Amino acid sequence: YQLSRRFGKNWLQSSLDRKDSEETRELLKEMSIHESTYQNLQRGLATIRRLPFLVPHTPDNPVKRILEYLDQGINVVLEFGRYTDITAYILVANLLTRRIHAQYRERMEKAIGEDIALPRPLVITIEEAHRFLNPELASQTIFGTIAREMRKYNVTLLVIDQRPSGIDSEVMSQMGTKITCLLDNDRDIDSVLAGVSGKSELKSVLSRLESRQQALIFGHAVPMPVVVRTREYGSPESYKDFIPGGEAEI
Repeated sequence: YQLSRRFGKNWLQSSLDRKDSEETRELLKEMSIHESTYQNLQRGLATIRRLPFLVPHTPDNPVKRILEYLDQGINVVLEFGRYTDITAYILVANLLTRRIHAQYRERMEKAIGEDIALPRPLVITIEEAHRFLNPELASQTIFGTIAREMRKYNVTLLVIDQRPSGIDSEVMSQMGTKITCLLDNDRDIDSVLAGVSGKSELKSVLSRLESRQQALIFGHAVPMPVVVRTREYGSPESYKDFIPGGEAEI
C-alpha cells in the first residue's frame, strides 16, 4: 500500500526497476518498509514479470469484455492453452475473478440501495479447485472470500476437484450442495461428508456407487440425499437432446 501511494499506478514497474542503493534504502526507511520485505517483494514480482503474456499496457479491457458477455448470459471459459505454470494459472484467474467480483459487489449494493433490478446471478466454476482453495491459499485468494460469502452478492462457486481433501476445511463447510461420484480415498470421503448428519450411512452409499454415471447429491438443493444416474456424454447420441432436430455429428 505504501508503494502504491508513493508511485501510483506505476508502482509495480517502479518497484521492479529500482536498484539496491543508498537512495532506495532511504526511501524504504521513509515509508517504514523493511529492506528484506522489499527484496522478497521484488523477487516475487520478478517471477511474475517473466510470464511471457504480461505486458505493461494493452488496448483492450478484458474484464469489461468478460462482464459484457456475462450480462448477455454468455458463458466465459478461461483457457490457458500452452501455459501450464501454476503461477500463471493462479495469478490470472485470481486477478480476473477479483475484479469481476468487485463489479458484482458494487452492482448488488447499488441495486439494493436504489431498489432496482439485481444483477444476473453469476456462477464461477473452478476446476482443480485445490490449486486455489488449499489451506495455504484459501484465505489469500478471492475464491475463498466468495465461498465464505455464499450468495451474498449474487456470485457463487461451483467447485470441481478429484481430491476434495486438498481443499480447505472451512471452505468445504460453506458448500451448501455437494455432488460426488465414487471415491476410494478415506480422506476424500471424510472431507466431503464432514459435518453432514448420517455420515456413516452416506459413506456406505458412496462406497457402493458405480464407477461411471452415478453420483450422490446431498445438501441444500435436495430434501434428502439421493443417488442419480448422470447423462452420457461424448458421443452423437449424448448430444441429441441439446441440438434442434435431434442429430449430432462428431
